Amino acid sequence: MANSVFLNDTKIMVRDFQQTTVNGRRQISFLFQVEHKDYHDITTLLYKNDFDVKVPEEKLSFRASISNYSTSVTNLYEENAVGDFYLELTEKE
Repeated sequence: MANSVFLNDTKIMVRDFQQTTVNGRRQISFLFQVEHKDYHDITTLLYKNDFDVKVPEEKLSFRASISNYSTSVTNLYEENAVGDFYLELTEKE
């Protein structure tokens, strides 16, 4: 099971990594934590919604966009705040 996913060369430490195929396209999902200090950088990255995905431990590499996303908090601007993020990425055609 993968412990890290690279999105546009940004390494994200993940847990509960899953991979599947939907309509012939690769799809991955995972959970990860975002700390207050990283919130701006991570959300800016996610807003791009156009990713070079690399999962070295699974030998995966493909272009993807977000097909599902959620977070446990709405305000990570507070000092020492940590949020749990869920991200599902689907391979682009």
